[in-house]
Amino acid sequence: MSVTVYSAGPTCPQCTATFRHLGARGIEFTKVDIRDVESAREYVTDELGYSQAPVVVVDDEPENHWYGFRPDLIDRLSIEAGS
Repeated sequence: MSVTVYSAGPTCPQCTATFRHLGARGIEFTKVDIRDVESAREYVTDELGYSQAPVVVVDDEPENHWYGFRPDLIDRLSIEAGS
């Protein structure tokens, strides 16, 4: 499973909570700071339609993503991954 978290940087409390919860569940993920990567910002806003961070994308599937701190969805990923 591939998980990418598009973040608004270290001052984003929902981003930090998402990182911690993913880590606590043993889910490996890639962080992308949308402030530093223009193409990532365009992907999150233009393609996925989000205006808030974090945005979590699973397996690069356009239908498998969400925004905000969602411990329920992270827990579901953990169960699916067998973590």
